Amino acid sequence: MTGRTCRRGPKGAGMSDSAGTASRVADALREQIVSGELKPGTRLSEEHMRKLHGVSRSTLREAYQRLIRERLLVHELSRGVFVRQLSREDVADLYRVRRVVECAAVRSIRILTPAGLRRLSAAIADGRAAAEEARWDDVAAASIRFHEALVALAGSERLDAMMSGILAEFRLAYAHMSDTRVFHAAYLDRNREIAEALRSGDVEEAAVLLETYLTDSEAALCEGYPAR
Repeated sequence: MTGRTCRRGPKGAGMSDSAGTASRVADALREQIVSGELKPGTRLSEEHMRKLHGVSRSTLREAYQRLIRERLLVHELSRGVFVRQLSREDVADLYRVRRVVECAAVRSIRILTPAGLRRLSAAIADGRAAAEEARWDDVAAASIRFHEALVALAGSERLDAMMSGILAEFRLAYAHMSDTRVFHAAYLDRNREIAEALRSGDVEEAAVLLETYLTDSEAALCEGYPAR
């Protein structure tokens, strides 16, 4: 024996680091999808993405797999990885899920925290500011944040995580809007009405307004949506 010892890190540390990096890359790509920077149908070049994020091929592919499981990306054999394009049936199903989850979440609200209301107000203000400057992708992103904040008022971390995934996938539907300005402008005031009902303590009225909002939004979005 030489008396030398081999220092080793905790078992599985390397795997944990890789998983953490993949999670970071997946988060960055997801944010680009929600913001509208990455549009449905966009091909994600493996070489470009590896250089952009400074990661190995295996780590990037792990990040891709996470987003494929979240239904945000799709892998096409011999072609590569693309941002997913939703069908009309996908959109209808997402609205079905949103009506069930969001309306039930609003009806379950028991305590309105100042932080929760500030988050709701910030999303509304961001949407209005973006609309005034005709930044419609930013209006869409603010709308997503409004609905995330709305569900967050129910006070459930698991519900928050589920809703973030649903809304990230839903963001893909905006790509087929015939007129983003008309669509989003119509719902800015309705976001405010829902928030005002909550501030007044009328949770049921807020839930009814939300349900009508989602029904009308689905009809408007699907009207110009291509049949596939």
